[in-house]
Amino acid sequence: MSRPRRDIRRILVANRGEIACRIIQTVQEMGLTAVAVHSDVDAAALHVRRADLAHLLGPANPRESYLNIGKIIDAARATGADAIHPGYGFLSENPAFAEAIAAEGLILIGPSARAIREMGSKARSRELMEAAGVPVVPGFHGADQNDSTFRGEAEKIGWPVLIKAASGGGGKGMRIVREASEFGEALAGARREAEKAFGDGRLLLERYIERPRHIEFQVFGDEHGNLVHLFERECSIQRRHQKIIEESPAPGLGSELRGKMGDAAVAVARAVGYTNAGTVEFIVAPGGEFYFLEMNTRLQVEHPVTEATIGCDLVSWQIRIARGEALPRSQEEILPRGAAIEARLYAEDPDNGFLPSAGKILLYREPTGAGIRADSGIETGSTVPLEYDPILAKIVAWAESREEARQRLIRALDRMAVLGVRTNLPLLRSVADHSAFARGETHTHFLDDHSSNFIRGDRKIPWEAFAAAALANESLVSDSSTPRAGAALRRTDPWDGSTEGGRS
Repeated sequence: MSRPRRDIRRILVANRGEIACRIIQTVQEMGLTAVAVHSDVDAAALHVRRADLAHLLGPANPRESYLNIGKIIDAARATGADAIHPGYGFLSENPAFAEAIAAEGLILIGPSARAIREMGSKARSRELMEAAGVPVVPGFHGADQNDSTFRGEAEKIGWPVLIKAASGGGGKGMRIVREASEFGEALAGARREAEKAFGDGRLLLERYIERPRHIEFQVFGDEHGNLVHLFERECSIQRRHQKIIEESPAPGLGSELRGKMGDAAVAVARAVGYTNAGTVEFIVAPGGEFYFLEMNTRLQVEHPVTEATIGCDLVSWQIRIARGEALPRSQEEILPRGAAIEARLYAEDPDNGFLPSAGKILLYREPTGAGIRADSGIETGSTVPLEYDPILAKIVAWAESREEARQRLIRALDRMAVLGVRTNLPLLRSVADHSAFARGETHTHFLDDHSSNFIRGDRKIPWEAFAAAALANESLVSDSSTPRAGAALRRTDPWDGSTEGGRS
């Protein structure tokens, strides 16, 4: 085993919620010190209490706390951190943050600022992919932003076309245009939305692929020139262009296509000299053609799906690579086993446009059992603020076959309880139980096509559950023995000794 070139003993987690708890767990399991940061509304949050040390950043507004580079660097300095893990969201794909970390002499547990910058630009990443021979969607990514130029390019591409913001993501600045008469209004609307969301009104055009699948590949690189992929995740079931259910392996993806996509993912990473964890996202047309979509230069929300099928801890891999170590496994040694499906639990109202829901968690009960894993950032008594992403938890089911994993997920969601805020739990349960999902017939319009079959709002909850929640909440408030910092994060992993899958 190679000797680490950099000493990392104390890691500041520049995030909050379930991903901060997830990273803190691995940091502590590796015998390292975990430092949490928080805004004033998160002072009693679970990630703060799980950490060994905590540092207040400022007010709830993310620009004054989790998005403030200067305050996070100051927190690292004040707590004696050697390295910073950005998690996902917030500053995780901000090249200026990566540069600030390096300038302070700290270690970023992530890729280089150059890789973040180049892959964060849709136009630049497209150029790199074309040069590397990776398939890209036909489109226009030129510097000329005149309306007449866009219209002419759209006619060349052919209808329907997709207008996209050149910066950012999450569906902002995105319009589907099916005929020429709609183009002018859609272009103006996309530009306004892009300027408001990202401060950058530049746009690009792509051919719109009808009913595509969204399949991504986890990649890892080290500083010794090694690059591997850890196979794919199917992420087609989405709401508002954001994923809610992910799985691996992708249903019906043949070995030949899987091999081509895996090779392309590694080629993407090699084109930018990539190190640490990254995800290469593709769209797959109904005919099987696949195209590069983007590269996320960070850990993904859905990384537990890969951990379950590969039998590894990706956060541990990230830390080891940041130390200067080589990848733990070669491509030939990365062999997936079984199937895993993840459902994202959000505090949101599916009956009201998926608007976020805020409030106090009166009762939170996670499912347990063989092959079930729950990553969460809340507990009974937690407060869910409106200022941040509404994700509460992720429930992952693993089994030897996809159908077994699906049935385990359904049972797990049935055993789960969240009272106090509205959630998408009934919707997740309905999707997992849907016959089309059981057949693996997934695509990005799945929710729209089957919306009439789904239970979207909260299920009817018996009064006994509310009474139990009230008692649990009263006990939580009055019990001075409630665990504080350093409490163990309990999780049932598909690879630990209590389940059917063994750690490799």
